Amino acid sequence: MNTETVHYLNIFLGLGAIVLQIFSVIALGVLFFGPKKNIFLDFVEEHFLIVGFLVALFSSLFSLVYSEIIGFLPCQLCWYQRIFLFPQVFIFGMALWEKNKKIIKYAMPLLSVGFIISVYQNFIYYFGESSSLPCDASGVSCYKQLVSEFGGYISIPMLALTAFLAIGTLLLVAHFYKKENL
Repeated sequence: MNTETVHYLNIFLGLGAIVLQIFSVIALGVLFFGPKKNIFLDFVEEHFLIVGFLVALFSSLFSLVYSEIIGFLPCQLCWYQRIFLFPQVFIFGMALWEKNKKIIKYAMPLLSVGFIISVYQNFIYYFGESSSLPCDASGVSCYKQLVSEFGGYISIPMLALTAFLAIGTLLLVAHFYKKENL
């Protein structure tokens, strides 16, 4: 891919990430601080399987596009996150196929570990020094800023964190919103 195409892909994914971040903040805010009955959360609770499947699918696919087509090799922390993100496609896919909304006990442990790794990677990416990074900056490293859009806010680690946050938000709404309405 040429650099202009990669730039437009980065902008497209960056805008999608920002939309998912806004969605997550609003959904969690309404879930924990909003009214007990809400049209927005009704919609999220009803469609969380398809939305979760699509977020997991596109996150996994674009992770592979960056590494296999564009040639941005994943660092060690990216590989660990992939271990916890890729199974989400199959978990949500099977749940969607079977119309089984009780997947939190399968999906949340994987998401939690991936989210923690992603928070750590984002912290060292944005605030760490190259000498304290777990990845060697001379090779494949999280210190290299391969994607930097919207003033450096959107990066590959931020895209991964957004995916984990969005899927986790969907699961939290699906799990806790029903209990609040009883």
